[in-house]
Amino acid sequence: MNTFSDSAATAFSLITSFDPMLASIVLRSLAVSACACLIACSGGLLLGGWLGVSRFRGRGAVLALLNTALALPSVVVGLVVYLLLSRSGPLGFLGWLFSFKAMVLAQSVLVLPVVTALVRQTIEDADRSHGEQFQSLGAGRFVRSLLLLWDERYALMTVLIAAFGRAVSEVGAVMVVGGNIDGFTRVMTTSIALETSKGDLPLALALGIVLLGVVLLLNILIALLRRWREQLDDPVLDVALGAAVKGAQP
Repeated sequence: MNTFSDSAATAFSLITSFDPMLASIVLRSLAVSACACLIACSGGLLLGGWLGVSRFRGRGAVLALLNTALALPSVVVGLVVYLLLSRSGPLGFLGWLFSFKAMVLAQSVLVLPVVTALVRQTIEDADRSHGEQFQSLGAGRFVRSLLLLWDERYALMTVLIAAFGRAVSEVGAVMVVGGNIDGFTRVMTTSIALETSKGDLPLALALGIVLLGVVLLLNILIALLRRWREQLDDPVLDVALGAAVKGAQP
């Protein structure tokens, strides 16, 4: 398989025939990313919502650290998690190193700052526009953040989908803590790197095509959610404009 066309043909054959090895790698990769996003989004929604409505001394420093964490290299995250889970680390007693759980933990740490930062910005913008209404009704910061999270739930769906896309395309952290063990911790991104180095280009290309398909599907879902949100907002805007026009008439 020395030509790109031969490799591509074999790759599509692996995809269409539902090759067992390819399917197991894809399913494992999706499972790791889904679990990581569930954990990271649970914490990121609450933390981002609270940061969006809270004002306290040192908030600027906290936001600076949060924004810095957005650019944190994945291999650094993998190294930190590796040290935590190693035998001499504080979490070594768990025995998670080179396992499914270790990869989930690494991706959760990587995705958490992304979710928190995006949610914080969304909730802060919403709080500026109509947060005073909740505050005038006696809602505290935590309750106000929960109300704004629910009010902005459609916009936050885009954040969740983007977080999953960030997790599923990650390679450095899961390779460090997972070890890329065949049948246990091998996911799409690590398999692509390994199979390319081995010269098995058809399998690497098949995994690359599936990964691109997943990312494309996520982008389509984001576009559909945005269009759906615009369609939901249009009737409300029309009613508000109609009421304003009627009120302006003598």
